[in-house]
Amino acid sequence: MTGLQRLPPTARVRSGADFNRCFAARQRLPGRYFLLQWRHNESDGARIGLAVSRRVDRRAVGRNRIKRLLREAFRRTRAQLPAVDLVFVPKPEAGRAPSEVLRQDVEQLLERARALPPPAPQGTMPAAS
Repeated sequence: MTGLQRLPPTARVRSGADFNRCFAARQRLPGRYFLLQWRHNESDGARIGLAVSRRVDRRAVGRNRIKRLLREAFRRTRAQLPAVDLVFVPKPEAGRAPSEVLRQDVEQLLERARALPPPAPQGTMPAAS
């Protein structure tokens, strides 16, 4: 596997509980072909989760193409992202769209994700100035 860089396990949303927390946060960034659901996490950096269903493409090769594209775009911009969990949910139209158009949509969503607001402070006391 020369030239292929893998994401470390710490860069992936893996458990069902983490996916559910991200979906329950109800913070969304809509794109033309993807819905990006996000929530701030307690880890050191950004993590990616992929929810590519058979509604997007009945063929595994089509679903895998979308997942490869998402992982590659995330890998390139991960260092500039805040500590958030990002779950990409492709819309059914994504299965029929050309790769370059999907890549542009993903890059626009990640650009918007870089500017996400910081997490709200915890507790009831005002921040010290």
